[in-house]
Amino acid sequence: MKELLIEIGVEELPAIPFLKELPNIRAKWQAVLSEYRLESEFDFYFTPRRLVFFHKNFSELQSDTKAEFIGAPKHVALKDGVFTPAALSFAKKCEISQDELSFKEINGKEVLYYEKSLKGENSKELLGDMIEKFLLSLNFGKSMRWGNGEFEFIRPIRSFLCLFDNKNVEFSKFGVKSEALSYPHRSIGYEKVKISTILEYFNGAKDRGIILDPDERRAIILEQFKNLEKNGINIQIDDDLLSEVVAITEYPTALLGEFESEFLAVPSEVIITSMKENQRYFPVFKDSKLANKFVVVSNAITDDNSLIVKGNEKVLRARLSDAMFFWQSDLSSEFSPEKLKNITYLKELGSMYDKELRELKIAKFLSSLYKDRLSSEAGVNYESKIERAVMLSKADLTTGMVYEFTELQGIMGHYYARAKGEDEVVVNAIKEQYLPDGENSATPSSVFSSVVALSAKLDALVGLFSVGKIPSGTKDPYALRRAANGVIKIVTALNLEFNLREILVEISKNYAKFDVSVLENFILDRIYTFFDANPSIIKSCINSDERDILSLFKAINALNEVTNKPSFKENFSTFKRLANIIKDSEISAVDESLLQNEFEKSLNDKFKSLSSNPNDFNARLTELFGLKPQIDEFFDNVMINADDVKIKANRIAIIGQIYKEFLKIADIKEISL
Repeated sequence: MKELLIEIGVEELPAIPFLKELPNIRAKWQAVLSEYRLESEFDFYFTPRRLVFFHKNFSELQSDTKAEFIGAPKHVALKDGVFTPAALSFAKKCEISQDELSFKEINGKEVLYYEKSLKGENSKELLGDMIEKFLLSLNFGKSMRWGNGEFEFIRPIRSFLCLFDNKNVEFSKFGVKSEALSYPHRSIGYEKVKISTILEYFNGAKDRGIILDPDERRAIILEQFKNLEKNGINIQIDDDLLSEVVAITEYPTALLGEFESEFLAVPSEVIITSMKENQRYFPVFKDSKLANKFVVVSNAITDDNSLIVKGNEKVLRARLSDAMFFWQSDLSSEFSPEKLKNITYLKELGSMYDKELRELKIAKFLSSLYKDRLSSEAGVNYESKIERAVMLSKADLTTGMVYEFTELQGIMGHYYARAKGEDEVVVNAIKEQYLPDGENSATPSSVFSSVVALSAKLDALVGLFSVGKIPSGTKDPYALRRAANGVIKIVTALNLEFNLREILVEISKNYAKFDVSVLENFILDRIYTFFDANPSIIKSCINSDERDILSLFKAINALNEVTNKPSFKENFSTFKRLANIIKDSEISAVDESLLQNEFEKSLNDKFKSLSSNPNDFNARLTELFGLKPQIDEFFDNVMINADDVKIKANRIAIIGQIYKEFLKIADIKEISL
């Protein structure tokens, strides 16, 4: 076992597509090692210009293996004691004579069979092919072509360094020949430098301007941030931005820059967005307010960073000047939904203005459901405020600022609405209309804002389903799964009664006719993602036909809690039997005059004595499952399939009423443990 070092030198990797594939890189190299029977532990490092694998113990030879060859059945391979052409072809494939042909029984059938031992090859002869296979397995979305279009990768490959036991492993791939050479940092030089040993590669990396370990680069940046913060400032650290900066630097240096304080008149979200999205700068705060400073992480190596700071200040100044122009221009313009008539939402669904009118109808309907809570939040004239919030919600799409910074939709709208003197509940609803906008996102802070947000999400769901734009497989171009998740999150976070079926049926009256049950099931399917529970528990509750989202969540939580008790699994067979007996049976009311023995009477009386609040699912389930002793005695002592049809129907009714009571919470026949 000897050391192996592989460095794949590339032109600067684009950070975002690289970071998306980064979690798969180790596994993909490990898959290649397994395929070539050269499994071993390794360390992986990267910079924007190199991918590095280091094996402390790498075998000189592949492990030996055996190859199995299976051919035609015996009746096809052997006719009248003579091998057929099929058998001779098999022998040629196995590189053996026909005298060596034999048969083996596999899955009850005799077939041609041959097993051959394969000696492991020298690993140095395989490394070039392994590296090529690994690189071709990576998926970055888009690739570049070079070498007359012959080669393809995310960025052109410029070097291969492959040292095994400190000796260069020779191969040529992607038009590049492997050499014991490595590119230094661009600030140090543009020519490759000689690498004599693996130890020299690692020990001399920093002298070449390279910090190979991304975790070390991250730690250096954070330490530099701490030093800058000694000046009484606070640097806002965005983890995604930090990962991106780590990915685009080989030798990071955090520098503090400044911009004119007059730009602070522009909303802070605009300044921060411009910094992060356009320039990869980190915003700076002082006394909890955005300061007229920023931090840039430079990849240059120099004794004088002042020119780097000035250059970045100049670039940011130009960006903020544009933002200031858009801000002032938008403030001087009318803020209304009229211009939305000129923006198409979807060909089949009209303009953005048409969308707002549909959202308004939904909002008015929802307002009738939550009028008490709305009036307490927004006053007796909440209806006019809801209308104002909905009709202004997308008005910022026509502004210069949102045209430039599309991710600030809603955020800018709330600034413009406030500047125009709109009521604060309207302003806040415009700001929160897109919430929740991610897996860990907050939900709207009030019922008023929630009605506005729900109206937008429900219009998207009903509208797009009505014109056949239904997600399929992994394809969801209109983010309807996220919209459905948003509806569920809002309803549960705000404790809103929300009968999904009734609401969808009512809303859908304003759209082209479609099968509303398809949308209902689409939304219900999203509930599975909200619980770490046995899927059959969730399915059984959904199959209860309860369609109030809050009640469904309570039922799932209650049933999950009950079924997780240690004794439940062994006792559940009783209720599974009950459900199976009832299946496909018509259940009538119990006729107590037809009760013939004490076990029928005992079970019926015990069921009638249940007294829990039907809305307390935990207590109700506990009581129903507590009927097990009486149900067992009933099954042991009562013949359900009596000769008398009325007696039989009545006995089915006795257990049927229990099943029907369960069905208010969950269809227990769907539970599988």
